Amino acid sequence: MGVFESQKSWHIDILLCEGFVLSELAAITDTLRICNRTVANAPFTWSFHSVGGGIRRNACGVMVDTSDVSQKPSANFLFVLGNADPDNPGLSLRPTLRRYRFQGTKIYLLAEAATRYISEGDDGVGLATHWENSSLLREKLGLFEAGQSLASDNGSVVTCAGMEATVDVVLSLIGQLVSAAVQMTVSNVLLHETVRDLSTLQPSASMKSTVTCDNDLDRCIRIMQENIEDPIPISDLVSRLGISPRSLERKFKAYLGSSPNTFYREIRLHRANNLLLNTTMSVRDVGLACGFANGFSSLYKSFFGVTPAALRKSRRMQQAAE
Repeated sequence: MGVFESQKSWHIDILLCEGFVLSELAAITDTLRICNRTVANAPFTWSFHSVGGGIRRNACGVMVDTSDVSQKPSANFLFVLGNADPDNPGLSLRPTLRRYRFQGTKIYLLAEAATRYISEGDDGVGLATHWENSSLLREKLGLFEAGQSLASDNGSVVTCAGMEATVDVVLSLIGQLVSAAVQMTVSNVLLHETVRDLSTLQPSASMKSTVTCDNDLDRCIRIMQENIEDPIPISDLVSRLGISPRSLERKFKAYLGSSPNTFYREIRLHRANNLLLNTTMSVRDVGLACGFANGFSSLYKSFFGVTPAALRKSRRMQQAAE
């Protein structure tokens, strides 16, 4: 049984800095509020905090009255919101985060907060932030590009793309703590059509949308995501879709800037990365679970810049040091 599974209620601290992203705050509080009205005994409470306390203003002028962070936080979870500027001094929060981690609080870092966390002590491999910030890490700071999944959970810290993905993160938490039925009910009330797995790739500049508006391409991507462990040959995919290989190639190039084979391999590698960092499965088993029967470590290194074993070792050493 997990550390929180015997509980019936949980408290969440929401940490804001000046210029916080309003959509992320709403995604947290509205999703929790709807969950509370769905369950007979409201399971969630939350409070607003900042370093030093006081009023924190959103870029649109919305103000939130916050309390200073306790020396001994008692929250079960902490959400830290970004503010569209990873260089903002208010996001330099490692001492505050250590305070929460010492108390056993699970931490969720959104977008710019995740970027700052990565830039101040991690190479970014396997961690997640908004794809725009990921590019910043690579180009401005010289760090290896962070993962492209919606979120990455290393057990004590979740790094997340933020923005709309915040809803998926909170829904995932509700599913873990309350029930899948409640999660689905809340999702329906929000008109959130699909609760995305946190390993789902972000839409980015090279991906116009997770829904491409091309029925054949959307169906192809769904088939790929449903067949990670036993990848389907592209020749079989085009047979299922009833189109030619050349037509599929053109669609992938136009919408995703990639070939079908490259895209398929990438989503499998990202799924492998999530398993590697968030489970105790052996490297070989991770590879097999994502359709890499041979050569997984070499392929992983060519994509992420480090071997799976080396990444896992470095992450464990980092966690032990913190």
